[in-house]
Amino acid sequence: MIDQKTIEQIAKLARLNLKPYEAEYYSEQLSKVLGHFQHISAIDTNGIEPLVTPSEIEFYARPDEVVKVNSAEEMVANAPERAGHLFKVPPVV
Repeated sequence: MIDQKTIEQIAKLARLNLKPYEAEYYSEQLSKVLGHFQHISAIDTNGIEPLVTPSEIEFYARPDEVVKVNSAEEMVANAPERAGHLFKVPPVV
């Protein structure tokens, strides 16, 4: 079990003000969490390939191709107001 002094040091590093009963509570909780990690680390994972994701998803990426869709003039053609090739909007203060 993690002692209360260690919890107080962690709280100091995290800039937390803990009351004594809170330090005792967190000491128990953190000890349980670390116990779970010890249980997990005891599992034999030899021969198991690491996963990128937990599900079987195939990576798909479309090819990078430069395609010109619209010209600047076409983009601002339906704008209510414009300044050259830009949309004109009311000033924001």
